[in-house]
Amino acid sequence: MPCSVTGRWDGCSRRAPARRATRSAPSSRLPTAARPRGSFPATPWRSIFPRPAPCRPTWKPPPPRIVLSTHLDTVPPHLPARIAEGVLYGRGACDAKGIMAAQIAAAERLRAEGVEGIGLLFVVDEEMGSMGARAANAHPLAGECRWLIDGEPTENRLAVGSKGSLRLTLYTAGVPAHSAYPEHGRSAIDALLDVLGDVRRATWPTDPVFGETTVNIGVIAGGTRPNVVAADAHADLQIRLVTEATPVKALLERAVRDRARIDYLTAAPPLRLATVPGFETCVVRFTTDIPHLTNWGTPLLLGPGSILDAHSAHERISEAELAAGVDAYVRLVHALAWRKAQV
Repeated sequence: MPCSVTGRWDGCSRRAPARRATRSAPSSRLPTAARPRGSFPATPWRSIFPRPAPCRPTWKPPPPRIVLSTHLDTVPPHLPARIAEGVLYGRGACDAKGIMAAQIAAAERLRAEGVEGIGLLFVVDEEMGSMGARAANAHPLAGECRWLIDGEPTENRLAVGSKGSLRLTLYTAGVPAHSAYPEHGRSAIDALLDVLGDVRRATWPTDPVFGETTVNIGVIAGGTRPNVVAADAHADLQIRLVTEATPVKALLERAVRDRARIDYLTAAPPLRLATVPGFETCVVRFTTDIPHLTNWGTPLLLGPGSILDAHSAHERISEAELAAGVDAYVRLVHALAWRKAQV
């Protein structure tokens, strides 16, 4: 590999020719009002990006056939990292920075074993709208990949299915008035609570594999002051799907009955996933980036840690689980390289 400073390749003592030094426009020449706040006077700089030495030809690696993937983002609030008695605590410990570390370690081990065609894909925004996965799905390498191993906390079991997801916001409008004379107004908050009550009482679909549809009212907001009848209100919901989104939307709209505006944000269907002989399996209730990475080959879902620790105030993962996760990824890659997965 090339050195990031000298451009020297392993096994070659000759240095790469230095790139021409360039100088950026001195900020001291800019009017004071145009300078970035806190900027320093410009100084000469030299590129430290590697260039192949003349003694070694440029080599293009083959495209990855098996990709290990997970997400970089986490949910708030931040929890500082600490290790105690063999357990790593902190935000992202199991969802999913610990998984990312296990995937990197697995890729390093596989490379040391001489396994080729392994890639790593880490994306952002999985916890919200999967913008990173959507962008990655258009990458030219996606079409070259045969298997995508997505990392989420499954307790190192191979998930045979995952629920879908429907995110939406309900908006209600009212008429503001003095709270001493509420009869002269109409509360948007009262209207929203009535709508949410009917949504909670609705009968949602079930599935023998995925289980029950669940509705979570994650955010409620509205009004301006306690002495003013609320003029507006909204609620953010996430519905975990066991069917396609269309019948669930119909049930939701029947429960709302034009009393609120519905803004649908994102939707992902439930998925049945590939399995490999020799791995313990499970069905997970959460949703992943897999529905948005369809061009990256046949998906599988596996990772160390428990989803019950994710998003919690005690998020954690043990060092033993991480080590077992590395072993599981290595074993799964070997299985995919030599066997055909069963869908």
